Amino acid sequence: MKKIQLDNGIKLIYHKVNRNITSFCIGFNAGACKETEKEIGLSHVVEHMIFKGTKKRSEFEINECFDELYGFNNAMTNFPYAIYYGTTLSENFEAAFELYSDILVNPTFMEAGFEEEINVILEELKEWKDDNFQFCEDEMLKNAFKKRRIKEGIIGTVESIKTFKRDDVESFYNKYYTSKNCVICVVTNLELELVAQIIEKYMNGISNSNVENNVVIYENNKAGIFESHKEGMQGAKLQYIFDIQNLSNRELSALKIFNLKFGEGTSSILYDEIRTKKGLAYEVFSKIKYEEGIKLFTICAGTSKENVEKAIKIINNVINSYDTLEAYFNDETIGKIIKRLKLKDELAVEKSIELAKKVSTNEIMFGIPVLENIDNITKDEIIDTIKKVLNKPTIQILS
Repeated sequence: MKKIQLDNGIKLIYHKVNRNITSFCIGFNAGACKETEKEIGLSHVVEHMIFKGTKKRSEFEINECFDELYGFNNAMTNFPYAIYYGTTLSENFEAAFELYSDILVNPTFMEAGFEEEINVILEELKEWKDDNFQFCEDEMLKNAFKKRRIKEGIIGTVESIKTFKRDDVESFYNKYYTSKNCVICVVTNLELELVAQIIEKYMNGISNSNVENNVVIYENNKAGIFESHKEGMQGAKLQYIFDIQNLSNRELSALKIFNLKFGEGTSSILYDEIRTKKGLAYEVFSKIKYEEGIKLFTICAGTSKENVEKAIKIINNVINSYDTLEAYFNDETIGKIIKRLKLKDELAVEKSIELAKKVSTNEIMFGIPVLENIDNITKDEIIDTIKKVLNKPTIQILS
């Protein structure tokens, strides 16, 4: 894998493969964390409006070209980034990249169709809230934080979305969609020189203005148990969050090793204690969210309303019993977990498009690999890390 900086400031990361397809991801440090209090949800609106038309293509023509040139394409906005990605035949790479570059370099943000797309986003927000785990997480983050951007969902609120005008979209785009704020990862069998030439040719028109490097706000979560109710909900959702903003890269690696045994899969500690032995939850897992602006360790469970207190008691017993957790880890066990972790990481980027997405977003957020030095992580490091992490949780109950 090679990383170069093009003349206009774009960072290009190139990975050679022996397949006749090319996957690429165009990423901007232009996610929800860039928004002000008056812009909640604006970065996601920009992502939608990008596709509404350019100086030479209508929205229909854009969609027609995507169907013709791509086997797969999509876009997404997260707290730290906005990305645009797809997979095409290598012989079509120039035409396919020209299409995306036209959308990203030459959007018109026409008034026509603006209100209709806002309505589409409002419908997306309704679907977002229909997901009970997502709804539970949203409620939890509102209760846990007062200053951090993640206290509101990426999409925003009904009220914030309805306030946006065309000029707001264009202003956010002009501020953050610049060459110096852009990372492109290309996974291809084409030569680097040709790839760089194509990207420079078609991204030449993008602004190269400097971007203000605003500091991402972090704060400690408010510990405690919070309850919310959702009309018509039959069961209950339960979520914990723990702050991991101050972990070093090595501690993060130790936490990843721990989590693979603690909360991933049907042989995990959580699954065994809560579902297999007690039958208290039909779904239970834990997850590390280390994206910039988030940096949380989460535990999630789906249970019945009458079993919520029992589930909380067992989870608390598990996370507070360091001696019991320590018994799960020895040199042999850690070695097996490391092999599983490496396999999962390899499988996660087996598809070239997933590799392109992972590399570009990591470069935007960190500029360095997130997982490192896992082969010699010790039992003591794992235990010390979980003692640092597993305390003062925010606990959210949704029923």
